[in-house]
Amino acid sequence: MSTSLATRLGQACRWGFIGVLAVGYALLSHLTATSATHDLWGAVVAVTPMLGLAFLMAWRSDRRGFMLPLWLAAGALLYVSKDWLITHYNWVFLLEHAGTYGLLCASFGLTLRHGETPMISRFASLLQGTLSPALRAYTRAATWAWTLYFGGIAGLSLLLFWLAPVQVWSAFAYLLGIPLLVLMFAGEYAARCYVLPAADRAGPLEAIRAYRQSSSKGTAAPCKQP
Repeated sequence: MSTSLATRLGQACRWGFIGVLAVGYALLSHLTATSATHDLWGAVVAVTPMLGLAFLMAWRSDRRGFMLPLWLAAGALLYVSKDWLITHYNWVFLLEHAGTYGLLCASFGLTLRHGETPMISRFASLLQGTLSPALRAYTRAATWAWTLYFGGIAGLSLLLFWLAPVQVWSAFAYLLGIPLLVLMFAGEYAARCYVLPAADRAGPLEAIRAYRQSSSKGTAAPCKQP
């Protein structure tokens, strides 16, 4: 087996595992959120993603010696508050879902300010280097599209949680979340293929991979436009 084939198989297995994990957690979250009884297990399912992300950020922090004890203190505070969490863990699910999409909306939207490099332009520059005028215009428009998508999902999540039964909200948040995201990626890539010449196209996985490699080396794309 060639090295390149082994690398591609390894990447496929890694993305497959991530996909299975995401789908599994979405189904588990939906079942937990719509359960007629609230218990400690449901609270654990609700807080695990936030605790996991916080641990990863603390572990990768330059101030690990301070951040890890702070993470432990936050975990202890959650444990002390477990009775409230068991009763209200649907609010934790809402914070996790709407909050994540709201943060993504803000992160993409803030890069559309005057003098900033749009988020998708940053991804493209990691792959293409200097952007052509057509690619620069397209990536700005794509950043707008993703900003509106994230903001729309966050707003609709809040609206459904307030107005609809929890079963409807949970189906939207967890059962439709991944399909909607896949459709958004597919639609954006179809528009990219229609608007841009072949030399300016790159798939979403290539952009994510380039961004991760750049971030790990501490060479993120510049935030200001030249």
